[in-house]
Amino acid sequence: MPHRRESDRPLRISEQFLDELVARTDLVDLVSEYVRLTKKGNSYWGCCPFHSEKTPSFHVLPDQQLYKCFGCGKGGGAINFIKEQENLPFPDAVALLAKRAGMEMPELGPSNPSARARRDKLLEINRQAARTFHQWLWASEGERGLAYLQGRGLGRATLINFGLGFAPDRWDALIGALREKGYDKRDLLDAGLAVSSKGGRIYDRFRNRVMFPIIDVAGNVIGFGGRVMDDSMPKYLNSPDTPVYNKSRNVFALNRAKKSKADRVILTEGYMDTISLHQAGFDSAVASLGTSLTDGHAKLLSKYFKEAILAYDGDGAGVKAAQRAIPILEKAGLKVQVLNITGAKDPDEFIKTYGRDAFARLLDQSENQVDYRLSQLQKNYDLTNDGQRIAFLQEAARLVSALPSAVERDIYGRHAAQAAQVEPDVMKQEVERALRGRLRKAKKQQERRELAPANLLQPQSRGLRYENLRSARAEEGLVRLLMRDPGLVQSMGDITGETFSSPLLGRVFDLLRRRSSEGLSTQLASLAGELSEEEMNHLTQVAAQPESTARSEQSIRDYISIIGSEARFRGGAQREELLLAAQRRFQEKKANMEEKP
Repeated sequence: MPHRRESDRPLRISEQFLDELVARTDLVDLVSEYVRLTKKGNSYWGCCPFHSEKTPSFHVLPDQQLYKCFGCGKGGGAINFIKEQENLPFPDAVALLAKRAGMEMPELGPSNPSARARRDKLLEINRQAARTFHQWLWASEGERGLAYLQGRGLGRATLINFGLGFAPDRWDALIGALREKGYDKRDLLDAGLAVSSKGGRIYDRFRNRVMFPIIDVAGNVIGFGGRVMDDSMPKYLNSPDTPVYNKSRNVFALNRAKKSKADRVILTEGYMDTISLHQAGFDSAVASLGTSLTDGHAKLLSKYFKEAILAYDGDGAGVKAAQRAIPILEKAGLKVQVLNITGAKDPDEFIKTYGRDAFARLLDQSENQVDYRLSQLQKNYDLTNDGQRIAFLQEAARLVSALPSAVERDIYGRHAAQAAQVEPDVMKQEVERALRGRLRKAKKQQERRELAPANLLQPQSRGLRYENLRSARAEEGLVRLLMRDPGLVQSMGDITGETFSSPLLGRVFDLLRRRSSEGLSTQLASLAGELSEEEMNHLTQVAAQPESTARSEQSIRDYISIIGSEARFRGGAQREELLLAAQRRFQEKKANMEEKP
């Protein structure tokens, strides 16, 4: 079973408060603020807000206060929905829902009273570090860093607005400066501002670098990027993941870009490109943080923008990065355009060379992502050679055949035909042939899945796989019945989760038994603070399956019988294995005795 890191665990908020919060939050009303829902029978359907889709697969069950997407697999209750939709940690999601419901957040429970305070302290350390780096930039010690940034064309207002700074070429400059403000070395290690050597020595992570503070959409300094001023490596050094910073879920300069009136975000490869664009008036520019674009980045951007323009470098690495980013952004529902930068290696250099107006025209001329991918594909072939022209058209047909509509396939098929100088009808036939092949492959994959029903019954996450499918299905039944009617615990006798074959189902069953005995809710939505995201996704699927309570007594007896017989079988198999091992040891010992003179 997957274990969450301590930094990922939710703060302890009283179970009674969470029960009341879930009870006072109507999930249909909450989801309707983000998704257009249509009632069908006793449930509601809409297009999933967590992935791009045209046919609704997002399902809300009012009676259980749960949602489930049959496309991407996400599920849970009100707290999980807000966590996912607003990209918030557990306590902040609870606080947002509490404010919405008119409830006052309680003090932290005694089991973890310092966790929230610890998070706040790390944010304050980062804020103080950013202020210190910025002060050093304007001091005599930061002359080299200031000269570098000014040499890159950044003006004083830009340096101040982005809070840029400088880390001196000393091992303990920041450690010493923050020690005077009351922070110890452990604080700096936790914030990712210091590093511990093998010998136990602690020193500054950032030295002799210009510093870029990373600020989240709420305005908190959560981390840093540091750049060298020469050709030494690594060129950029970024904060590690910490309790307040995750590079895969935050975007540089989004705190400023989200205020832009533009409906298109400009994605660049680095801090300097983004800052240069802002200085030139393109205030919707952002950059990913020392990593390739992720689903988390795309999802975050889709909350503020409808369109994305990829303004990556024109070299091979930039082209590969753009081609990786296109499907990720489209999956998040963003329309994607790609900037074709010529005459310069990146946006920063282009603006310096040709000016702001030229870059604005370049943005307006950005290529549709399909045309961009076709043009990149074309570069791999010599279209004056018939053999290579055929190979290009076949690969282009496979690319075009993946487009969702016939209109798109026709338009871009014509573009490919024009590039290779063949008749559009010929290319149309090739695209249709590729499409038939794609559909045949998809059908075979579906048939394989249907012919392997056991796989369909397994959790989607490999980390939650069932070792004994027959027992696990019965265990799911007991868990599902307890979620529907906590009073049924009286009919379940002394069975505990220890007997279960699935550690997850056993843990949840014991949790539900305990909550039932204490008069707490046994609805799955109330367990948001106890389960990881993948656990909640799976258990939502378990809870959403039909389960009649009309014959609950008989169902319970049947489930317990299956669980008991499977447990005895596992125990018998273990005993037999131990007996065989003992016999082998006896035979080996006997053989050794006989060999002795």
